[in-house]
Amino acid sequence: MDEGIPTSPETPGDAVPATGERAKEVTAAAPSEAAVDTDRDFGLGHRELARPGATPGARNVREVSEGSEAEGFTGSAGGERGGSGGDGEPARAAAASPEAARQPPSPLPPLPLPLDEPRGGRASLQQADAVAPWERRRTRSRRTFVAGALLLAVVSGAVGGLIGAYLERTGGLESVQLPQPGPPPPGRPPGSVAAIAARALPSVVTLRVSGAGEQATGTGFVLDARGHILTNNHVVAPAVSAGGRITVTFSGGTAARATVVGRDTGYDLAVVQVHGVRDLTPLPLGDSDAVRVGDPVVAIGAPFDLPGTVTAGIISAKERPITSGGGSGDGSDVSYVDALQTDAPINPGNSGGPLLDVHARAVGVNSAIRSADDQDGPGDGGAGSTGLGFAIPINQAKRVAEELIATGKATHPVIGITLDMGYTGDGARIDAKAADGGPAVTVDGPGARAGLAAGDVITALDGQPVHSGEELIVRTRSHRPGDRLSLTVERAGAEKRLTLVLGSSDRN
Repeated sequence: MDEGIPTSPETPGDAVPATGERAKEVTAAAPSEAAVDTDRDFGLGHRELARPGATPGARNVREVSEGSEAEGFTGSAGGERGGSGGDGEPARAAAASPEAARQPPSPLPPLPLPLDEPRGGRASLQQADAVAPWERRRTRSRRTFVAGALLLAVVSGAVGGLIGAYLERTGGLESVQLPQPGPPPPGRPPGSVAAIAARALPSVVTLRVSGAGEQATGTGFVLDARGHILTNNHVVAPAVSAGGRITVTFSGGTAARATVVGRDTGYDLAVVQVHGVRDLTPLPLGDSDAVRVGDPVVAIGAPFDLPGTVTAGIISAKERPITSGGGSGDGSDVSYVDALQTDAPINPGNSGGPLLDVHARAVGVNSAIRSADDQDGPGDGGAGSTGLGFAIPINQAKRVAEELIATGKATHPVIGITLDMGYTGDGARIDAKAADGGPAVTVDGPGARAGLAAGDVITALDGQPVHSGEELIVRTRSHRPGDRLSLTVERAGAEKRLTLVLGSSDRN
């Protein structure tokens, strides 16, 4: 019983010895501390620990398959199956008593391996608080991923900022081309400001005047192909003195010297003439009597020495009595105009320029404006336009210009009376006597023939109220000599109606 009994390979539970070698002896009394691998539970290897006291180096081998009994024990419980000793010699079966062979072995409970143990591999015992290698690898991978994502975000933000700054500075990756309008239609609609200006500008000139220590800039327009140009008297007045000079500049840039043909202070009109200039374009003249309040008008001039300036507005009023001048002190330079009022901007330098209708015809000669600092009435507008501009009606200017070209002088329609300019009542009162001490009503003059007498107050002319002596003069000068007028007169508290035929005078 002390010697191992060899078993035959055909006998169940036999151990197969290695060829030519001695089999190891395996004790069954106490299990070994060596771990035994099985293929149970999820196909993973499990380890069984041998009880203490076993022979060092000895192995108890047990193979367990699902639904089968233990087999192949060595020693007292059976023989070693397919095992090999540490010395490489064939194993031998140990002798066992029949009683021991009949008793089933006492299996050891398997200890489960960790889930991360490789299939069929050996597991080493680890401390309970130790971190598995795969957890460490996973933690390192997560940290690497987060760091990479942060770095990518920082780099992307920096690159995006640089690209945005470049696009903002350069306007984009491509050149900027804003949409352009198509070619404009040829010309402009008739009656538009552009069309009016295009037709009239070649006929408008700028005058630069010097003399008597003064300089002035004004505007004029061509009357005929002989070089006659119409402007205001106050524009050319400095050149009348010795050494005076007038230079006319046309819209195309051509400049020429000009001389005064004739002028009239009462109408504030003058005609100058240039010589040696060809291909002049006269400006057509319209009919100022046909103008209505609200009609559109265009003014052209050289305000503040800016030639060819075009402004637009409307006719604000008609027959607006204005007086201007009076700087001489004796009244010889006072002009009386029954004017057209316009809101087209007119400024210093516009004087003498045309006021045009929608057909580019002159209906007035721009003469004066009312500024905020004008206390005594309209003047030449040293302070600039306030929307109150005044123009001499072209019908009156045409008659005066024809006379100035023909004779160098203009005739004025007269009543033949001397007015009391200090009278503050309503109407125009005839003075008691003339300035030279003679009669206030000229003997055998138009007024005397109509029946006027000193002290009479004229309250209306042709049915239009008259409120002052200046207004009566303005209303009278809007007519021609020889025109027939109807007067309403108050005398000794009674009202009378008289008919008068205007006379003529070449004095202001």
